[in-house]
Amino acid sequence: MSDNSAGLASIPELDLEAFGKWLHSNGIDIPHHVTVTRVGIGQSNLTYLLTDGDWRWVLRRPPVGNLLASAHDVVREARILSALADTPVPVPHIHAVCTDTSVSPAPLVVMEHVDATVLDNLPAAEALSVQQRRSVGKSMVDTLATIHEVDIDAVGLADLASHKPYAERQVKRWSSQWEKSKTRDIPAVDDLTKRFLEGAPEQHELRLVHGDFHIRNVMIDPAAASVKAVLDWELSTLGDPLADIGSTLAYWPSVGGPQLSAAPVELLDGFPDQATLAADYVERTGRDPKALKYWHALGLWKVAIIAQGILKRVQDNESNRAAGGVPTHTVVDSMLDMALSVADDAGI
Repeated sequence: MSDNSAGLASIPELDLEAFGKWLHSNGIDIPHHVTVTRVGIGQSNLTYLLTDGDWRWVLRRPPVGNLLASAHDVVREARILSALADTPVPVPHIHAVCTDTSVSPAPLVVMEHVDATVLDNLPAAEALSVQQRRSVGKSMVDTLATIHEVDIDAVGLADLASHKPYAERQVKRWSSQWEKSKTRDIPAVDDLTKRFLEGAPEQHELRLVHGDFHIRNVMIDPAAASVKAVLDWELSTLGDPLADIGSTLAYWPSVGGPQLSAAPVELLDGFPDQATLAADYVERTGRDPKALKYWHALGLWKVAIIAQGILKRVQDNESNRAAGGVPTHTVVDSMLDMALSVADDAGI
């Protein structure tokens, strides 16, 4: 492993010799030289590309430092991906999962590298034609609907999470996360928490939900202009499928609205706007557009809390900073203002 130390040493808290032995025991032999690159602009789990020039693997592990409970469970994420392997949902193949603390104090997951494009920068999105962008938007809606069609009993995920009403579970979870990660008091958070509990729509179904479905968490086949893989399942659970499209709308930027990404590719010609996304999903699935407004507002509130958690983690440990930068207090405030506006419009 000595030839690999310079590259692998960039992965935090890794025992290089033990890691090599663990990989070998799982049928993965690291060659004489491997390059390790932190990939993605995501701010949650840390993701690395390992390559020797011919073969490629992806390694994921939680961020460094004190973490919020259940928010970075890569072992659980690997279970979900493995369960979906034989379904129409496009996901990477899981090679191995490590929970041996002699290798790393944090769990590790090694998975397939998917040869596709993440539209997390303007040049990648601008390389697509207007028609291709339109097709990507449609494929995202179709892919999300396909996730919501998974038979959770057949794939062994019926015990993934509670079957209790999802809105109450989400409000409880994210208000708790806010209390643990906040760096200042914002009255809008508490106001919305109360309104979401009191105004929750009746839940009619329990489905697998991704929990964090947006354009930077899917890989695109540019030639087919379609989704080739869905990534970052750490927030996946069982709940109301409208929550997923609500979160997608929260992440999807609008002209003059809050923007989490430094490269809001969704604003390029061809990509659908929020209203079109919502309408396409409702048409594809037949679900209730009125209830979707509730989940859009809650999605904005949730994403604001996620942004605050990222900000706090980077403040606590700079090694958690990703290439995409760090959300600001202004972004958190803007997301909450938009959540209040959508909630008011929905009569929540």
